Amino acid sequence: MKLNIAIQGIKGSNHHQVARDYFGDDVNLLECMSFDFLVEQLLKGKADKGIMAIENSIAGSIIPNYALVYHNNLHIIGEYYLNIHHNLMVSKGQSIDQITEVRSHPMALLQCKDYFKSYPHIKLVEDVDTAETAKQIQEQSLKHVAAIAPMVAAELYDLEIIAPEIQTIKDNSTRFIIVKKTNKELPKEEINKASIRFVTDHKRGSLAAVLNVMSDCNLNLTKIQSLPIIETPWKYAFFVDIKFEEYSSFSKAKSLLEIMSEDFKVLGEYKNGRV
Repeated sequence: MKLNIAIQGIKGSNHHQVARDYFGDDVNLLECMSFDFLVEQLLKGKADKGIMAIENSIAGSIIPNYALVYHNNLHIIGEYYLNIHHNLMVSKGQSIDQITEVRSHPMALLQCKDYFKSYPHIKLVEDVDTAETAKQIQEQSLKHVAAIAPMVAAELYDLEIIAPEIQTIKDNSTRFIIVKKTNKELPKEEINKASIRFVTDHKRGSLAAVLNVMSDCNLNLTKIQSLPIIETPWKYAFFVDIKFEEYSSFSKAKSLLEIMSEDFKVLGEYKNGRV
């Protein structure tokens, strides 16, 4: 039986590319136009697993997604790093001189802004998804309109790439997390990364003490993100990603952090996706 995989966006998007790379092509894709709707599909049991972008090497964290994972009791069961390639694509036979408008996701437009300085006649228009415009160009036979999208979108919607790799910063990657309603148990010897959430009290040095425990237990902190706790003004929760060589190191740290911090929760234990 095929897995139902929920992605943000439509076929041809970066989330679709991750689904392909991580799960292969033999899955049912559920296209979701928002992360909230994606989570809803998981909670209703319509999707077995979901793919969510969580941070970009240029733009930083997608902060609302941390809260979505925590508040909906989702489990992070894996991660995937995707190199982002922005390609300018059009209906076949069009040239860049004929293009008057380029549509894409606001982040894609921002990351390709320098390229369009040479084409002042082109208007940049924000759209909900990178692949959505590519699909519209095909379905509506749009002329004079281009999309910025991944290569997979050009393949799916039979478009021509007239300018590949137009992003300003070439080394651009996004980290995606694989989430599920229930935890997926991996053998402990395969687990070498975890995502946790905790709250510290207002005593001086509380956060430093927690970080020292991580260091003493040989955990490598790869990410720390603070989010305000809405119900308690001026109090913050910390979302932390940590890597380790031995699961026993993490297990020891867990038992200490449960005592030292408030509202401690493991959001996921999984295999490091970055080689």
